[in-house]
Amino acid sequence: MSFAELGLGEQLLRAVGDAGYTDPTPVQAQAIPYILMGRDILGCAQTGTGKTASFTLPMIEILSAGHAKARMPRSLILEPTRELAAQVAENFDTYGRHSALTKALLIGGESMTDQMRVLARGVDVLIATPGRLLDMFERGHLVMNDVRILVIDEADRMLDMGFIPDVERIVALLSRMRQTLLFSATMPPEIRRLADAFLMNPKEIIVSPPSTPAETVSQGLLVVDDASATEPRSIHRVKRAALRSLIEQECVENALIFCNRKRDVGTVQRSLARHGFDAAMLHGDMAQSARSEVLGRFKRGDVSLLVCSDVAARGLDIAGISHVFNFDVPTAAEDYIHRIGRTGRAGRVGRALTVAMPEDGPYVIAIENLIGKAIPRVDVPGIDSGELITTKRRRRKGAAAAKPAARKPERQPGSVPAAASDVRSDVVPADPQPEPVASTRTSQRRRGRGGRSTRGEEAPVVGMGDHVPAFLLREPKLIDKGS
Repeated sequence: MSFAELGLGEQLLRAVGDAGYTDPTPVQAQAIPYILMGRDILGCAQTGTGKTASFTLPMIEILSAGHAKARMPRSLILEPTRELAAQVAENFDTYGRHSALTKALLIGGESMTDQMRVLARGVDVLIATPGRLLDMFERGHLVMNDVRILVIDEADRMLDMGFIPDVERIVALLSRMRQTLLFSATMPPEIRRLADAFLMNPKEIIVSPPSTPAETVSQGLLVVDDASATEPRSIHRVKRAALRSLIEQECVENALIFCNRKRDVGTVQRSLARHGFDAAMLHGDMAQSARSEVLGRFKRGDVSLLVCSDVAARGLDIAGISHVFNFDVPTAAEDYIHRIGRTGRAGRVGRALTVAMPEDGPYVIAIENLIGKAIPRVDVPGIDSGELITTKRRRRKGAAAAKPAARKPERQPGSVPAAASDVRSDVVPADPQPEPVASTRTSQRRRGRGGRSTRGEEAPVVGMGDHVPAFLLREPKLIDKGS
């Protein structure tokens, strides 16, 4: 099947040809005809299968007739991250080059004044993240009554990031007379519930089993033995050494390296740079301009390794990524699917390798249960391999605290040891010392309110002894009130 058989217009077919595409992917071949018919769509397909073009192409065809009013967009595309929103905007620039459609990109980290100016002129396509969209709406710069097509992209990621309440609020602002397209890489029960609430008699499109990686991606798992590591810092050093060995062993053209925590992104990037690797970093705390600049350098090939957080795990379509490395095993099994989906896209061959510690066993098992097969183990020269454990964290050598010794019974005064060997013959026992008398200040500290002792016993009180102050021995002086 070709794009010409899907019902697209001549101008759109010319733009698709200019982009170098001739045949649609399975999700595009199934979704585009139904979207052109006006049906609601519930699409589930693995990453890298062309979901973005499956809704951008028919939207351009539908919106080519008509024009937008000021502050009233005709269509809305919701994305969970800025990078995904920017990528969808690039798709509209690519496929809509021969049309007169206008678009606006509402994301955080960019000038609100420029965005308000674009909205005031009217846009056909509004691509936004939920937070910035609601901010613009509350400021009165956006009217949602004229939205006729709503796209909720990466719905499962919206769920993971906590955006579903915002999405529900946005949907409540739209007209019921709309076409809704919901796309997701996985289909948990929560997404089904949202589909029932947002969609009307949808056409369900599933082009591959949910939560499965692409067959073109070969996987590997390196379990590093950390028995010699006694501190978190040394554990990270072992993992970084294993990562460098994996990179050197593989024929890496360019690669994404995923970390679970933002603070580890910088640590790993600096470590790679110190060892002569060309690496940059990307995470959510960076300014949008810096994130865009880093992505541009990586796409141009100025840097070959990009150390990133899960901000880059969803939807980034960077052609020709040869490898994906998981410096940390993702705690959510679905995130593993999205991470390794950055390679092996559009039928290309890719490789995904994960560095695991023995205590990552439960997470690895969850991933293998999700994908339905075991991840092949790999070995690296110079790195000791370990075994996954599913029980509680084992004690590290030298790090476990010694068990407290059994408490010896206290010997009563005047008693003698049970055996003669317990007493050294060359030591003369000292005379017993009288117990010290507690000071007045100490006894006051030990007492609670009302003069009661906090330890259950009355502490001895130090009195004045035989000394009587002189003022108590003086004879009182009588005062005659009548004088």
